[in-house]
Amino acid sequence: RSSLLFFQALFNLLIPDHAADAFSPPRLSEPGPWDLLLEQLLGGLSRWDAEHFLFIAEHGYLYEHNCAFFPLYPLSVRAMAEGALWPLRWPLCLRSRLLLSAVLLNSLFSVLAAAALYELGRAVLRCRRVAFLAAVLFSVSPANVFLAAAYSESMFAFLVFSAMWQLEKGQSWLSGLLFSLASGVRANGLINAGFFLYSRGKRFALQLQVGSGSVGKLPPLWQRLLSLASSAVLMCAGIFLPFALFQYYTYVRFCAPSTNLEQTVPKPLLQLALDKGYHLVAADRVKPPWCSQRFPLVYSYIQDTYWNVGFLRYFELRQIPNFFLALPVTLLGLWAAWMYISANPRQCLTLGLERRKSEEEGKPRAGFCCPTVFVYVVHATVLLAFGFFCMHVQVLTRFLGSSSPILYWFSAHLLQEYEPLLWSEGADHQIAAPRSEESLPGESPGSCGNGTSENPIVRLLLNWRIITPLSKCILGFFLSYWLLGLMLHCNFLPWT
Repeated sequence: RSSLLFFQALFNLLIPDHAADAFSPPRLSEPGPWDLLLEQLLGGLSRWDAEHFLFIAEHGYLYEHNCAFFPLYPLSVRAMAEGALWPLRWPLCLRSRLLLSAVLLNSLFSVLAAAALYELGRAVLRCRRVAFLAAVLFSVSPANVFLAAAYSESMFAFLVFSAMWQLEKGQSWLSGLLFSLASGVRANGLINAGFFLYSRGKRFALQLQVGSGSVGKLPPLWQRLLSLASSAVLMCAGIFLPFALFQYYTYVRFCAPSTNLEQTVPKPLLQLALDKGYHLVAADRVKPPWCSQRFPLVYSYIQDTYWNVGFLRYFELRQIPNFFLALPVTLLGLWAAWMYISANPRQCLTLGLERRKSEEEGKPRAGFCCPTVFVYVVHATVLLAFGFFCMHVQVLTRFLGSSSPILYWFSAHLLQEYEPLLWSEGADHQIAAPRSEESLPGESPGSCGNGTSENPIVRLLLNWRIITPLSKCILGFFLSYWLLGLMLHCNFLPWT
């Protein structure tokens, strides 16, 4: 994290900013010397969509296209700026405190997300070494610039990974609360309702397959069906509630004309709306077109109108460079799905709803190809397909990197499986894996051990010449995107 902050400040100083056609609202107050210093040090983390989040935190949802960005993250940034950073109100203006607040919060959320990913990996993979390696890979994520900048990705990753971990522990209500908060950060948090539906459906299916001796101990079938339906409805409603409340808020704000608009909106921001054609809050008593729809959803309208998001809309010849940017994460996602399906064909055909002998004997498999990974592979594949065909394809790297653990689990699995240098690490430490962390057939001994005293990424980098080509490709992807993201994104140049 420290090196990231240093390099973004260095690149922002050495490389002139590109004159991008991006959202750039005027500053309403004259910056002081401390504001200028902070802008020099952290200004590279306020580019592109970060301007939207900081603007919302400062002025609220003033322009229609701001409503594509959900409120929980900018509210958190504003709360910290007005709370913990309140003593800095004299040397720093509000905009500078918001930027500093965003950087500090994202640093905290990134660390917590890595810790949550590690605990989730231990619970799902039952392989401590792969879980640790995946958490270290997350720390040098190819989407790291977005986890550091004033974007909502780091907060979303922390909430989602924590919710998944709590669900694996059986803490359904706490998991539901975290998933609900995540849907108040990003719209793709809604798809996480699938984890609850699958968890409840799997539990019900396994109960139907228990032996005849255990049937009498279970409630009647109608009671189990009622319990399944009620819990699924309640949990899904809780996850969808923040999204519904935000859509209602935007409907009231933009579809109910305001008579004192000019008194509440500063003149520079009114002028920006006139110059750029931005739609203001209920301006001139004219309702936006989406207000008259049967289901007035501003989010889908903005994605369609302002960003041209839709099925196959990005499939144009001039977008080929962006498809190349998304190629590494696309190949990793497809390879992960293919490897899992090849290793577990029956598991995939039965959707993981069939009781296995290993479960009855209390000997669950471990590693990336274990049965518990199934729902995460499905989740990642759905996100990959939707992002590739319906979104701006270059955002796939940060879209998957902040939403799914599969990118890190699979990369860690490949490194642990095919890099002999990591095998020797396990042998050097002479760690015997617990029974619940036994390696998969074909895995090297010690690959699921507890040895985390040495950073495996650092070890691979120090021995770059002798590691396998596959390891070089994986580490090259992570580290090159980590560095290029800082160079390009922090200077308003196109990136993922």
